[in-house]
Amino acid sequence: MPGLRTLIVDDSSLMRKVAVRALQQAGLAIAEVLEAGNGSEALDILRHQRVDLVLSDMNMPVMDGLEFMRQLRSVENARGVPVLMLTTEDSELHVMEAISCGAAGYIRKPFTPDQMKQHVLPLLAKTV
Repeated sequence: MPGLRTLIVDDSSLMRKVAVRALQQAGLAIAEVLEAGNGSEALDILRHQRVDLVLSDMNMPVMDGLEFMRQLRSVENARGVPVLMLTTEDSELHVMEAISCGAAGYIRKPFTPDQMKQHVLPLLAKTV
């Protein structure tokens, strides 16, 4: 598999770096990482570029992960792209709402490279 183009959406630049490192340590070949600080920025990126994977936080200013998921449906470049939610949410209701909006799954923060691999590889296998 060639390297992945990945979009990481999180209001914390540190958490975006942690996610990139976890993907790399999980052995996933990353060709390019695009970053957004909220859902609105992510939608702007996706309107102009296609990616292979989106990792998105749930709680962000401007546009949170749930609203991002709702609006993502209308973005042509995002069709078929798996979205994995990254969350500190303990509420199953929020997680289930994200999945009902189209998220392919979720992983709780803090996460390990092994957990990232466990969640991401099955998503990528479905898109091949």
